[in-house]
Amino acid sequence: MMPPWSDVIKLALSQDVGRGDITTNALVPAGREAEAELIAKEDMVVCGLPVMAEVFRTMDSRIRMLPEAPDGAGVMTGNTICVVRGPARGILTGERVALNFVQNLSAVATLTRRFVEKVQGTGARIVDTRKTTPGLRMLQKYAVRTGGGHNHRMGLDDGVLIKDNHIAVAGSITEAVRQVRETLSHLHQIEVECETLDEVREAIAAGANVILLDNMDIGTMQKAVDWAKGKVLLEASGNVTLANVLEVAQTGVDLISVGALTHSAGSKDLSLRIKI
Repeated sequence: MMPPWSDVIKLALSQDVGRGDITTNALVPAGREAEAELIAKEDMVVCGLPVMAEVFRTMDSRIRMLPEAPDGAGVMTGNTICVVRGPARGILTGERVALNFVQNLSAVATLTRRFVEKVQGTGARIVDTRKTTPGLRMLQKYAVRTGGGHNHRMGLDDGVLIKDNHIAVAGSITEAVRQVRETLSHLHQIEVECETLDEVREAIAAGANVILLDNMDIGTMQKAVDWAKGKVLLEASGNVTLANVLEVAQTGVDLISVGALTHSAGSKDLSLRIKI
């Protein structure tokens, strides 16, 4: 069975390799074997080794990976994460694509771990958003889980979230919730985005199951929690950083969604060093 990210890998390889790696093919004999080490050049949480293995398997099924630090492991600068062995041409040609995936996914996992550690003991869950790199959502959400976080919606078909523009079109929170209730099964939970305490009260009265406290300051958020805790699940969202996430968690919210986990994680510094 092919992994669910095979199509993404094939697209990435087709963009990078094109009609062939002319440099490697000119310099490396077809039968040459090689060994390479994936080295961490900064501290990080490892993520993406199964994707890396699939990149190399797609290049040449004879390439093998021997992980020394599995996904989710914390490594330090200079640590060997895995060893790659097999035909040198396949390793060299797939190197950049493999690194691109692991560097980004490790960055997402690392940033997520930092947020999770900040709120440890508060009972709040760190969750992601749909602010992912197009085409990489499944992988980046996997990286969030690897870092100890939790996933919000995978896509628009995965859950109801009534946002400000939906409310504007429907005319009110009450009307938006009513229309969704009439349209969808009773099995669907309804989340409503609220910016004020009055909106929180209206959403709960309308039958919302989850309230997203959108860009509220800590004082307003605390009032919302004091009034609504136990009636619905409460999610804090907007302008959450490592500097303020603990304060947000200490209000008593159940969930804290952080778009930065995926849209601002960047890349971790890794190196694949060939040893012939």
